[in-house]
Amino acid sequence: MKHKTYSDLEDLPGDCEALFDAAGKSSFFHTFPWYCNLVKHGLPKETNLHVYVAEGDSGLKGVLPMKQNGRRLEALSNYYASLFMPILEEPVEEPLHIFADAIAGERWDSVDLHPMDVDSPVFGKCSEAFRRAGMIVLPYFCFGNWYLEVAGRSYSEYFESLPSKLKNTLKRKLKQLNAMADARIEIVTGKEGIDSAISAYEKVYNSSWKVHEPYPEFMPGLIRTCADNGWLRLGLVHVGEEPVAAQVWMVKDGIASIYKLAYDERYAKLSAGSILTARLMEHAIDVDGVHEVDYLTGDDDYKKDWMSARRERWGLTAYNGRTFRGLIEGMLNLGWKKYKEVRHGRIAS
Repeated sequence: MKHKTYSDLEDLPGDCEALFDAAGKSSFFHTFPWYCNLVKHGLPKETNLHVYVAEGDSGLKGVLPMKQNGRRLEALSNYYASLFMPILEEPVEEPLHIFADAIAGERWDSVDLHPMDVDSPVFGKCSEAFRRAGMIVLPYFCFGNWYLEVAGRSYSEYFESLPSKLKNTLKRKLKQLNAMADARIEIVTGKEGIDSAISAYEKVYNSSWKVHEPYPEFMPGLIRTCADNGWLRLGLVHVGEEPVAAQVWMVKDGIASIYKLAYDERYAKLSAGSILTARLMEHAIDVDGVHEVDYLTGDDDYKKDWMSARRERWGLTAYNGRTFRGLIEGMLNLGWKKYKEVRHGRIAS
């Protein structure tokens, strides 16, 4: 097996499409359209890509999308991505070893992969591959991830499982909203009306408590990408002509991902955000028939009311023992990790 490295996604061999399509069945963060929008609208223009492609006798076996940060390689992800994994065909061990050997041999000081599914076999096999290549590998926690296992329930059955306080709030606030003659809820799923939907989303977001986007074209690009591929579920609550709450969900291969949510703080008493979450949840469960709803990044308390389970996303940093800086950083971080483990053990005892 051999590898090639590409500096542009558009230059990847056509056979890569099948690998991305297969990986994308578990998460839209693994799809080629996701990466294209991230590179085009979500990274500094001067970002250098290093996309490793492993090729065997029977075709392509894996893709590892990376970006350069000095003498360090990092996963082609950032705060916009809630999940990252190498794009691999089974069995995964050989392409992972090819990637690890290539990175170590090119004398990068370190490589950082995050955020990854710590429960996936690929996470452990990535660690093993980099260790075999002579690198010092240190895993680290990124964030908690709350999700709902629908388990074949209807929305009404799911609703009855919610905490009483949340159910009562939703019933009361929805009744109030329905009593307003000029209030309405809209769910945009395709290209029709997409320009006005994006404008409404941006108006709500900019009137919310959210920090302004560092890359203003990223979300419009992502919304259009999802609309083009049939993944978009953009929910809006209007009061008259004014959009007061907005949420961007993606539905793909039975998984609904809650990506962005915001409401206009002037209308906070309406609880329009919670009402919109409930309406989109109803659409995802009863119309889309999803088996999972994913709240993506973070352990925010409100997510526990809507979701049924929690898992974790971790990263791993591999330091290259073949470079002076990689060896020193690896040994220092390894020593610090061991010190914290010992100190924690002493405190606990």
